[in-house]
Amino acid sequence: MQWLDRWMTRSTRKIARHTSRRHFLSRFGVALVGAGAMPLLPVARGHAAPPQPVQPQEEGDPNSCEYWRHCSIDGFLCGCCGGSVSSCPPGTESSPVTWIGTCRNPVDGKDYIISYNDCCGKNSCGRCFCNTNEGDRPVYQPAKSNDINWCHGTSNNLYHCSTAVVIGLALEEN
Repeated sequence: MQWLDRWMTRSTRKIARHTSRRHFLSRFGVALVGAGAMPLLPVARGHAAPPQPVQPQEEGDPNSCEYWRHCSIDGFLCGCCGGSVSSCPPGTESSPVTWIGTCRNPVDGKDYIISYNDCCGKNSCGRCFCNTNEGDRPVYQPAKSNDINWCHGTSNNLYHCSTAVVIGLALEEN
């Protein structure tokens, strides 16, 4: 065991010759702060409960262009084409890219963020065409333009109809 004592003594003295107490304390402080900040890092928590979808009170005909969710829509309403206001008809798939708008719900007077998803894979439905364009921006601002075929990233880029999915409550400006 004497060899272990000698090795530890030499190692400790070598570290002491090349390291100051201030250096040690600064590194130790950085380690403590870093360890304290670890819980703040973004982590995917698979066991966490998924966010609850926003379900606003609704009234009116979802197959009408005057329906509150359709304030920025440009296309055929999926509710008239075999789907619903928030789901694609059978045989189509929702585009992974969308345009968004903010519409006021007349029932509760709140503004909601609406995602307009194109349903793709079949020829155009041809029923219940709406072109309301509230808040529409030019094509060079694509996330706010409804004049684009949003069927990119799907297996078939034929446009069929559009849904209007409530994403969440819009923040109020002060």
